[in-house]
Formats: sequence, structure tokens, C-alpha cells
Amino acid sequence: MEEPKITDDFHVLLLGIIFDPEKRKIFVIRKEGDPELGEKFTWGFPGTELFKGKQPADFLVEKLKEKTGYDVENLGAVFSKVYPENDKLLAIYYLCEVKSGEQKMGQYYKEMQWIDPEEIEKKFTTSFHPMLKEYIINLK
Repeated sequence: MEEPKITDDFHVLLLGIIFDPEKRKIFVIRKEGDPELGEKFTWGFPGTELFKGKQPADFLVEKLKEKTGYDVENLGAVFSKVYPENDKLLAIYYLCEVKSGEQKMGQYYKEMQWIDPEEIEKKFTTSFHPMLKEYIINLK
């Protein structure tokens, strides 16, 4: 197998697992297609691509407010993976708690929902790592 060249594009995706500790629910979003994962992507966690010069945790909080309307506290990274659907995409998952704000539909998403942690795998059409699934289910 040929080694990747340093010039190959590689992207880092920051994803917020937004948890409401009072309602014990997880926030998910739906979009139609995805520039990185293609048409297979439907439901997922809200997030953003990391840009050069930005601090991941702070940048994610800023983008989640912009895209969802919620002010969240970033509690830290809980999981990372390279997608089997796109080996040039590293996703870093952060656990975030809602602190304030009201849900608003940004231009990026088609639908937003609060769901029980046990429902998470039914929503997702891209690969879902068993360790991440177990972590999320244990948030209940």
C-alpha cells in the first residue's frame, strides 16, 4: 500500500454530543448529504470543520451556538475516529451540556431533534463505533 503524501487533503471535524442533563436527551441534526461523507449522511451530531489557527474546543462552542441556538459548555473530548466512508476525515467528538439558549434552525440543517440516548444508532446512517454507542447510551 502506498503511503499518503503530505499534500493529501486531511480534514478534522469537531462534533458536539449535546446532552441535556435535566431531560436526559441527546441533540441530533439532519442534513441532506454532506461534503465529506456524501449522500450516506442523514442524521448526526452538530459540528464544524476545524480551521487553521482555531482552538478546537472553543471553536466548537462558538459554532454550535451559531448553528443550533444553544449556549453549551464543552466538557471535553470523549472519542475520535477516522470514518470508513472517508479515510481523510478525522472526527473528534466532544461532550457538551446545554446551558442556555433556544433552538433555532440554522442554514446548515434540515431538522433538529432531542432523542433518548438509546435511539441514537437508529438515526445514523453512517458508521457508528461500538465504543461511542456505549458511551452515549450510558449518559442516560
